[in-house]
Amino acid sequence: MSNALYDSGRQKFLEGSIAWLTDNIKCLLVRGYTPNLATHQTVADVTGAGGTVVAVTANLGTKTSAAGVADAADTVFSAVPAGAACQHVAIVKDNGGAQSTWPLIALIDTATGLPFTPTGADENVAWDNGANKIFKL
Repeated sequence: MSNALYDSGRQKFLEGSIAWLTDNIKCLLVRGYTPNLATHQTVADVTGAGGTVVAVTANLGTKTSAAGVADAADTVFSAVPAGAACQHVAIVKDNGGAQSTWPLIALIDTATGLPFTPTGADENVAWDNGANKIFKL
């Protein structure tokens, strides 16, 4: 698989229930997950498919959008607990409810440094500076 948007995430953008610029958007560092972009909708689907959420970023800052391209300031996973390799970064909307209810937006599994094995240190996320930045709708 390569980086992609969840079908439910695209639908939520179309219906107006995800607003990139104003919603609280975070990243989850995940290991052991078998993704299904067509059917998975919330973090509960990630954990239900064998995934473990290892770390969560703060809300993404300095979010921008232009021509359907989403971007934000680089971010960090703080003090990621040491353990087995992490293969995925899931982008989610923090809806203010339990983490299990947060809607899935996009999944990144192809990036410099992925997969990686955490050691307890901070892990920086530097978004792509190419034409599609974080993702393009």
